[in-house]
Amino acid sequence: MGKNKLAKFEDMASYPHVFQYPFSVLQEKGFETRGRWHEDFFHNDRPIVLELGCGKGEYTVGLGRLFPEKNFIGVDIKGARMWTGAKESLEAGMRNVAFLRTHIELIAQFFAPGEVSEIWITFPDPQMKKVNKRLTSTRFMRLYREILGGEGLIHLKTDSDFLFTYTQEMIKANRLPVRIVTDDLYHSGLADPILSIQTYYEQQWLGRGLRIKYLCFACEDRAEWIEPDVEIEYDTYRSFNRSKRSALASGK
Repeated sequence: MGKNKLAKFEDMASYPHVFQYPFSVLQEKGFETRGRWHEDFFHNDRPIVLELGCGKGEYTVGLGRLFPEKNFIGVDIKGARMWTGAKESLEAGMRNVAFLRTHIELIAQFFAPGEVSEIWITFPDPQMKKVNKRLTSTRFMRLYREILGGEGLIHLKTDSDFLFTYTQEMIKANRLPVRIVTDDLYHSGLADPILSIQTYYEQQWLGRGLRIKYLCFACEDRAEWIEPDVEIEYDTYRSFNRSKRSALASGK
Protein backbone atom coordinates (compact mmCIF):
# COMPACT_ATOMS: atom_id res chain seq x y z
CA MET A 1 0.00 0.00 0.00
CA GLY A 2 1.38 3.41 -1.01
CA LYS A 3 2.26 6.10 1.50
CA ASN A 4 -0.39 8.38 0.05
CA LYS A 5 -3.11 5.80 0.71
CA LEU A 6 -1.88 5.20 4.24
CA ALA A 7 -1.91 8.94 4.92
CA LYS A 8 -5.49 9.19 3.67
CA PHE A 9 -6.61 6.24 5.82
CA GLU A 10 -4.96 7.78 8.88
CA ASP A 11 -6.51 11.15 8.15
CA MET A 12 -9.98 9.70 7.56
CA ALA A 13 -9.85 7.70 10.81
CA SER A 14 -10.28 11.00 12.67
CA TYR A 15 -13.33 12.10 10.67
CA PRO A 16 -16.49 11.97 12.80
CA HIS A 17 -18.73 11.32 9.78
CA VAL A 18 -16.78 8.33 8.39
CA PHE A 19 -17.58 4.80 9.57
CA GLN A 20 -15.04 2.07 8.92
CA TYR A 21 -15.91 -1.36 10.28
CA PRO A 22 -13.64 -4.36 9.58
CA PHE A 23 -15.62 -7.52 8.95
CA SER A 24 -14.17 -9.15 12.08
CA VAL A 25 -15.52 -6.32 14.26
CA LEU A 26 -18.87 -6.44 12.49
CA GLN A 27 -19.14 -10.19 13.15
CA GLU A 28 -18.21 -9.85 16.82
CA LYS A 29 -20.12 -6.73 17.83
CA GLY A 30 -22.44 -5.80 14.98
CA PHE A 31 -23.00 -2.15 14.05
CA GLU A 32 -24.50 -0.23 16.95
CA THR A 33 -25.85 2.59 14.78
CA ARG A 34 -27.97 0.17 12.71
CA GLY A 35 -31.57 1.33 13.08
CA ARG A 36 -30.40 4.46 14.90
CA TRP A 37 -28.85 6.62 12.18
CA HIS A 38 -31.47 9.31 12.75
CA GLU A 39 -31.10 9.38 16.53
CA ASP A 40 -27.38 8.74 16.99
CA PHE A 41 -25.77 10.46 14.02
CA PHE A 42 -27.95 12.82 12.00
CA HIS A 43 -30.08 13.90 14.98
CA ASN A 44 -33.15 14.41 12.80
CA ASP A 45 -35.87 12.33 11.16
CA ARG A 46 -35.17 13.32 7.55
CA PRO A 47 -34.99 10.70 4.76
CA ILE A 48 -31.73 8.77 4.35
CA VAL A 49 -30.36 8.34 0.82
CA LEU A 50 -27.45 6.03 -0.07
CA GLU A 51 -24.93 6.29 -2.89
CA LEU A 52 -23.57 2.76 -3.45
CA GLY A 53 -20.10 2.43 -4.90
CA CYS A 54 -19.66 6.14 -4.23
CA GLY A 55 -16.01 6.34 -5.36
CA LYS A 56 -14.86 9.90 -4.69
CA GLY A 57 -18.30 10.77 -3.31
CA GLU A 58 -19.28 13.34 -5.94
CA TYR A 59 -22.97 12.43 -5.78
CA THR A 60 -23.04 12.09 -2.01
CA VAL A 61 -21.59 15.56 -1.52
CA GLY A 62 -23.46 17.10 -4.47
CA LEU A 63 -26.82 15.78 -3.33
CA GLY A 64 -26.09 16.87 0.22
CA ARG A 65 -25.63 20.44 -1.00
CA LEU A 66 -28.76 20.38 -3.18
CA PHE A 67 -30.99 18.84 -0.53
CA PRO A 68 -30.18 19.99 3.02
CA GLU A 69 -33.57 18.54 4.05
CA LYS A 70 -32.29 14.99 3.41
CA ASN A 71 -29.41 12.88 4.77
CA PHE A 72 -26.87 11.22 2.45
CA ILE A 73 -24.44 8.35 3.01
CA GLY A 74 -21.78 7.31 0.49
CA VAL A 75 -20.86 3.61 0.60
CA ASP A 76 -17.72 2.07 -0.89
CA ILE A 77 -14.94 -0.32 0.08
CA LYS A 78 -12.21 1.85 -1.46
CA GLY A 79 -11.22 4.25 1.30
CA ALA A 80 -8.54 6.12 -0.64
CA ARG A 81 -11.13 7.31 -3.16
CA MET A 82 -13.76 8.01 -0.50
CA TRP A 83 -11.32 10.34 1.26
CA THR A 84 -11.91 13.03 -1.39
CA GLY A 85 -15.63 13.42 -0.66
CA ALA A 86 -15.16 12.85 3.06
CA LYS A 87 -12.60 15.64 3.30
CA GLU A 88 -14.66 18.03 1.16
CA SER A 89 -17.83 17.53 3.21
CA LEU A 90 -15.93 17.84 6.50
CA GLU A 91 -14.28 21.10 5.48
CA ALA A 92 -17.65 22.42 4.27
CA GLY A 93 -19.23 21.60 7.64
CA MET A 94 -21.95 19.47 6.06
CA ARG A 95 -24.07 17.87 8.78
CA ASN A 96 -26.24 15.82 6.42
CA VAL A 97 -23.44 13.76 4.84
CA ALA A 98 -21.66 10.61 6.03
CA PHE A 99 -19.52 7.87 4.53
CA LEU A 100 -19.50 4.15 5.23
CA ARG A 101 -16.59 1.96 4.19
CA THR A 102 -17.82 -1.58 3.64
CA HIS A 103 -18.73 -4.14 1.00
CA ILE A 104 -22.17 -3.48 -0.48
CA GLU A 105 -23.04 -7.14 0.09
CA LEU A 106 -23.06 -6.36 3.83
CA ILE A 107 -25.36 -3.35 3.60
CA ALA A 108 -28.24 -4.94 5.55
CA GLN A 109 -25.95 -5.24 8.57
CA PHE A 110 -25.62 -1.45 8.70
CA PHE A 111 -29.23 -0.39 8.08
CA ALA A 112 -32.46 -1.65 9.62
CA PRO A 113 -35.60 -2.49 7.59
CA GLY A 114 -37.18 0.69 6.24
CA GLU A 115 -34.32 2.93 7.37
CA VAL A 116 -33.34 4.01 3.83
CA SER A 117 -35.62 5.92 1.44
CA GLU A 118 -33.64 5.96 -1.83
CA ILE A 119 -30.53 4.42 -3.40
CA TRP A 120 -28.26 5.91 -6.07
CA ILE A 121 -25.99 3.64 -8.13
CA THR A 122 -23.61 5.78 -10.15
CA PHE A 123 -21.41 4.28 -12.85
CA PRO A 124 -20.84 0.83 -11.36
CA ASP A 125 -18.74 -1.85 -13.03
CA PRO A 126 -21.31 -3.62 -15.29
CA GLN A 127 -19.91 -7.05 -14.33
CA MET A 128 -20.79 -8.49 -17.72
CA LYS A 129 -19.58 -12.00 -16.84
CA LYS A 130 -20.79 -12.16 -13.22
CA VAL A 131 -24.54 -11.71 -12.69
CA ASN A 132 -24.34 -11.91 -8.90
CA LYS A 133 -21.93 -8.98 -8.78
CA ARG A 134 -24.11 -6.62 -10.83
CA LEU A 135 -25.49 -3.97 -8.51
CA THR A 136 -28.87 -4.13 -10.25
CA SER A 137 -29.16 -7.93 -10.19
CA THR A 138 -31.99 -9.64 -8.32
CA ARG A 139 -29.47 -10.68 -5.67
CA PHE A 140 -28.93 -7.01 -4.81
CA MET A 141 -32.59 -6.13 -5.24
CA ARG A 142 -33.34 -8.52 -2.37
CA LEU A 143 -30.71 -6.78 -0.23
CA TYR A 144 -31.99 -3.30 -1.10
CA ARG A 145 -35.57 -4.31 -0.34
CA GLU A 146 -34.47 -5.32 3.17
CA ILE A 147 -33.45 -1.77 4.04
CA LEU A 148 -35.73 0.35 1.85
CA GLY A 149 -38.93 1.91 3.12
CA GLY A 150 -41.75 3.79 1.44
CA GLU A 151 -41.62 3.87 -2.35
CA GLY A 152 -38.06 2.55 -2.28
CA LEU A 153 -36.61 4.32 -5.31
CA ILE A 154 -33.47 3.13 -7.12
CA HIS A 155 -31.56 5.54 -9.38
CA LEU A 156 -29.05 4.19 -11.91
CA LYS A 157 -26.70 6.34 -13.98
CA THR A 158 -24.42 4.44 -16.34
CA ASP A 159 -22.46 4.72 -19.55
CA SER A 160 -22.81 0.96 -20.11
CA ASP A 161 -25.29 -0.17 -22.78
CA PHE A 162 -24.96 -3.68 -21.34
CA LEU A 163 -25.91 -2.73 -17.77
CA PHE A 164 -28.66 -0.37 -18.93
CA THR A 165 -30.25 -3.11 -21.07
CA TYR A 166 -29.82 -5.75 -18.36
CA THR A 167 -31.46 -3.52 -15.74
CA GLN A 168 -34.40 -2.80 -18.02
CA GLU A 169 -34.86 -6.55 -18.57
CA MET A 170 -34.64 -7.19 -14.82
CA ILE A 171 -37.28 -4.50 -14.21
CA LYS A 172 -39.53 -5.99 -16.90
CA ALA A 173 -39.17 -9.56 -15.59
CA ASN A 174 -40.17 -8.45 -12.09
CA ARG A 175 -42.78 -5.88 -13.14
CA LEU A 176 -41.21 -3.03 -11.22
CA PRO A 177 -42.68 0.47 -11.72
CA VAL A 178 -40.43 2.72 -13.80
CA ARG A 179 -40.47 6.43 -13.00
CA ILE A 180 -37.93 7.78 -15.52
CA VAL A 181 -35.90 6.17 -18.31
CA THR A 182 -33.60 7.69 -20.94
CA ASP A 183 -30.73 6.27 -22.98
CA ASP A 184 -29.26 9.73 -23.66
CA LEU A 185 -29.54 11.84 -20.52
CA TYR A 186 -27.93 15.03 -21.74
CA HIS A 187 -30.10 15.19 -24.86
CA SER A 188 -33.33 14.12 -23.14
CA GLY A 189 -34.63 17.49 -21.98
CA LEU A 190 -34.38 16.39 -18.33
CA ALA A 191 -33.08 19.69 -16.97
CA ASP A 192 -32.60 18.47 -13.42
CA PRO A 193 -29.80 19.76 -11.16
CA ILE A 194 -29.63 16.32 -9.52
CA LEU A 195 -28.80 14.59 -12.78
CA SER A 196 -26.29 17.27 -13.74
CA ILE A 197 -23.88 16.17 -10.98
CA GLN A 198 -21.01 14.44 -12.76
CA THR A 199 -18.71 11.84 -11.29
CA TYR A 200 -15.06 11.47 -12.27
CA TYR A 201 -15.86 8.48 -14.48
CA GLU A 202 -18.83 10.23 -16.06
CA GLN A 203 -16.65 13.13 -17.18
CA GLN A 204 -14.23 10.65 -18.72
CA TRP A 205 -16.93 8.81 -20.66
CA LEU A 206 -18.58 12.05 -21.83
CA GLY A 207 -15.20 13.19 -23.09
CA ARG A 208 -15.11 10.08 -25.25
CA GLY A 209 -18.49 10.88 -26.75
CA LEU A 210 -20.43 8.17 -24.91
CA ARG A 211 -24.11 8.58 -24.06
CA ILE A 212 -25.15 8.55 -20.40
CA LYS A 213 -28.19 6.46 -19.47
CA TYR A 214 -30.48 7.03 -16.51
CA LEU A 215 -33.15 4.86 -14.89
CA CYS A 216 -35.34 5.55 -11.87
CA PHE A 217 -37.59 2.74 -10.66
CA ALA A 218 -39.34 1.54 -7.52
CA CYS A 219 -37.84 -1.50 -5.81
CA GLU A 220 -41.11 -3.03 -4.67
CA ASP A 221 -41.22 -6.16 -2.55
CA ARG A 222 -41.51 -9.43 -4.44
CA ALA A 223 -42.17 -12.93 -3.10
CA GLU A 224 -39.93 -14.25 -5.85
CA TRP A 225 -37.30 -12.38 -7.86
CA ILE A 226 -36.81 -13.46 -11.46
CA GLU A 227 -33.47 -13.12 -13.23
CA PRO A 228 -33.97 -12.16 -16.88
CA ASP A 229 -33.05 -14.90 -19.33
CA VAL A 230 -31.82 -12.84 -22.29
CA GLU A 231 -28.71 -12.53 -24.41
CA ILE A 232 -27.21 -9.04 -24.19
CA GLU A 233 -24.37 -7.79 -26.34
CA TYR A 234 -21.27 -6.95 -24.33
CA ASP A 235 -19.83 -3.45 -24.21
CA THR A 236 -16.75 -3.39 -26.42
CA TYR A 237 -15.00 -0.30 -25.09
CA ARG A 238 -14.36 -1.14 -21.46
CA SER A 239 -12.74 -3.78 -19.30
CA PHE A 240 -14.21 -5.98 -16.62
CA ASN A 241 -12.27 -4.82 -13.57
CA ARG A 242 -11.68 -1.45 -11.97
CA SER A 243 -7.90 -1.35 -12.44
CA LYS A 244 -8.22 -1.71 -16.21
CA ARG A 245 -11.15 0.67 -16.14
CA SER A 246 -9.05 3.34 -14.48
CA ALA A 247 -6.32 2.93 -17.07
CA LEU A 248 -8.87 3.29 -19.85
CA ALA A 249 -10.38 6.39 -18.27
CA SER A 250 -6.98 8.06 -17.98
CA GLY A 251 -6.09 7.20 -21.57
CA LYS A 252 -3.11 5.02 -20.61
